[in-house]
Amino acid sequence: MNRRMILYVLGKILRVEAILLLFPFIIGLIYHEKAAFVYLLVAFGSLLLSFIPGNSKPRNTGINAVEGFVMVALGWILLSLVGCIPFIATGEIPNFLNAFFETVSGFTTTGASILPDVSFLSRASLFWRSFTHFIGGMGILVFIMAVLPISKGGGDLYIMRAESPGPDVGKLVPRSRSTARILYSLYIGISLLMVIFLLFGGNTVYESFLIMFGTAGTGGFSITAGGMGDFSHYSQIIITIFMALYGINFNLYFLLVLGKVKDILKSDELKVYLGVMALSMIVISINISGMYNSFGDAFRDSAFQVSSMLTSTGYTTANYDIWPDLSKAIIMAIMCMGACAGSTGGGFKVARVVILWKYAKQELFKLTHKRSVRNVVFEGKPLESKTVQSTLTFLIAYVFIIVFSTILISIDGKGLLTSLGGAIATINNTGPGFGINGAVGNYAAFSILSKIVFIFNMLLGRLEIFPFLIMLGSIRKKR
Repeated sequence: MNRRMILYVLGKILRVEAILLLFPFIIGLIYHEKAAFVYLLVAFGSLLLSFIPGNSKPRNTGINAVEGFVMVALGWILLSLVGCIPFIATGEIPNFLNAFFETVSGFTTTGASILPDVSFLSRASLFWRSFTHFIGGMGILVFIMAVLPISKGGGDLYIMRAESPGPDVGKLVPRSRSTARILYSLYIGISLLMVIFLLFGGNTVYESFLIMFGTAGTGGFSITAGGMGDFSHYSQIIITIFMALYGINFNLYFLLVLGKVKDILKSDELKVYLGVMALSMIVISINISGMYNSFGDAFRDSAFQVSSMLTSTGYTTANYDIWPDLSKAIIMAIMCMGACAGSTGGGFKVARVVILWKYAKQELFKLTHKRSVRNVVFEGKPLESKTVQSTLTFLIAYVFIIVFSTILISIDGKGLLTSLGGAIATINNTGPGFGINGAVGNYAAFSILSKIVFIFNMLLGRLEIFPFLIMLGSIRKKR
C-alpha cells in the first residue's frame, strides 16, 4: 500500500476544501454575518491540517486499483469531517452526529436532512450546505485531477473509476487529466446556463446559485421551508428540465460538442432513460389527475417528481406520500433505477439495468440454443465478461445492503415503509423516502444507530459500494 501517496492526496483534498470554505466566508461578509469568520477559521485550520501528511510529492506516485479506491473513500470521509465543523462551531447544528449526517448528505448529493426547518440557518451556512452538492456532484478528486495530475502509470484512471458513477469508466481523451477538465468544463457550462434561466424567472442571484447547486449535483437540499413549491411554475419547469439533463451521461455531451449526434441517438442507455422518464410522467399524471384542478397541474407535479426521483435529486413540489399506491410504487422503482452512468445522478444506474436485462435475455436464449456463443452487446459493442460479472456482483451487494439496512433501521419501530424507504433513499442518494422521512419529513427523529446506517449508506451509494468496502477490507487486513 502506497501510504505516502494516499496521505499526499488527502493533504491536497484539505487544501482544496480550505479554498472552497472561503466561498461561504464571502457570502457571510456580504450579508454581515458573524458566521463568516467561523468559515474563515475553519478554512485556515483545514489549510494547516493539510501540511501534516507532508507537502512534498512522494517519489513513487504510482497507485493500483485498490489504493485508488482507498484514497477516494478516505478522501470523502475526511472532506465531510472537516466540512461539518462550521455547522457545529456556529451552533446551528451543535450535535456532531447530526452535523456529520448533514454534511455527508451534502457531499454525497443525497439531500437527506435532519433539519425540520432551514430558515434559522445563516446565509453563509445555507450556501455551504447547498455548495457541498455542487462539489460532490462531479467529485472532488476529479476536480483536483482537472487542475493537476495526481498519479502516474494509469493511477489517475483508477481514481476516476472509484469516484465516477456507473459500471465502467473510460477516458474521453487519452489523458485522464484532460478527461477531468472536459467533464468539469461541461459541468460548469451547463450550471451557468441554468443560473441564467433562473435569473430570467425573477429569482435572486443567491437563490439561483443555491438552486443550481442542488440541481447540478442532483442533491436536492431545499433552501426554503416549503421546498421547491415556494418557487414559481417557471422556475419549477426550468428545474425539471435541468434535473433531467444532469441525469444524462456527460460523455454524450462531449459527443454533442464534437457534433456526433448520430452516436448520441444510438445510445441504449439514453433511450431507456428518456423512455422510462416519459412513461412514468404520463402514468403518474393520469393516476393523480383526480387530485388536481387540471391535468396540466397534475402533469407539472408528476414531471417534476419523476425527474427529481429518477435523477436522485430529491427536490419536491408535492407530497407524493398521499398519492395513490401506483404512483408511489413507480416513484420507488425509479428511485432504485436512478440516472445514467457518468452523470451526477445516483441510483443503481440505467446502464446496469440495461446490461442485466440483456444478460437475462441471453441466458434464456442459451437454454434453448445451447451452442450459442453470443455476447451481451451494450452501446453497440460486445461487453467483456468481467463487466457483466461486476454488474451482477454490484446487484448482489446492492440488494444485501438495502435488506440489511432496513432490518437495522426497523429497530426504531417507525414502520416498514419508512425503514425501507429510508434505506432505499440513502443508498440511492435520493434523500426523501416515504413516511417520516418522506417528501414533507426529515431524518431528525431516527436513533443514533439508524443515522449511522444512513451515513454509511450515503457514502456507499455515492462511491458505488466497492471503494468503501475495499477501504474497510484493507483496514481489517492491517489489524
